[in-house]
Amino acid sequence: MTNDLSDCTIRLSVDAVLFGYTPEAALRVLLIRRGIEPFVGQWALPGGFVLPGESLETAVRRELAEEAGPDPDYLEQLYTFGDPGRDPRGPVVTVAYFGLVKPSKFTLLAGTDAADAQWHPVNQLPALAFDHAAILQAALRRLRAKATYEPIGFDLLDDKFPFSHLEHLYTTLLGQVVERRNFRRKILQYGFLEELAEKAPHHGSGRPGALYRFHQNRYFELVEKGIFFEV
Repeated sequence: MTNDLSDCTIRLSVDAVLFGYTPEAALRVLLIRRGIEPFVGQWALPGGFVLPGESLETAVRRELAEEAGPDPDYLEQLYTFGDPGRDPRGPVVTVAYFGLVKPSKFTLLAGTDAADAQWHPVNQLPALAFDHAAILQAALRRLRAKATYEPIGFDLLDDKFPFSHLEHLYTTLLGQVVERRNFRRKILQYGFLEELAEKAPHHGSGRPGALYRFHQNRYFELVEKGIFFEV
């Protein structure tokens, strides 16, 4: 066995699984259509190689800006993927991130080696390049698990939202219908959701519902007191 690594060049990349949500289109993920080989013309996650002197988070935010446009408020490291055959160009280890954005706040604009950038429903995905299908599924599992013990779902909602949008979001994330009365009581009892005097846009019969706003500082105050979020 030899320790000679002169012929073993491993490149480092980053990939981003960026989730967005709208009540009309439910949970979606940002994909880019590759404009260069390998896998030219196929859909993939935004990402690319880390530049010399660049941190991982700087690299993934740069790739998102260059290939699609969004700069997520919520971004966390997911996992490192290093299967030797994951990239036909040779050994490439990628550090995957997942993030949350409000799609209405960004205009997608494909650039650099991306020919297109679009939001795709997570339950209607095209075939993906590289091992990006596995990366995306790992991110979905992390998102759905984390949503049960940390209120990261609020990063997907507008700053002001009707309670029905929150119910629909958690139904989507958990993959099951939430019991409306218990869910409402449980969420409101934490005290980090403020009911506003402003009403939601009204359509059809019945009274317009109230709008709500999430107070992150109040949530952190609860955490400091040892009170933890749970759905």
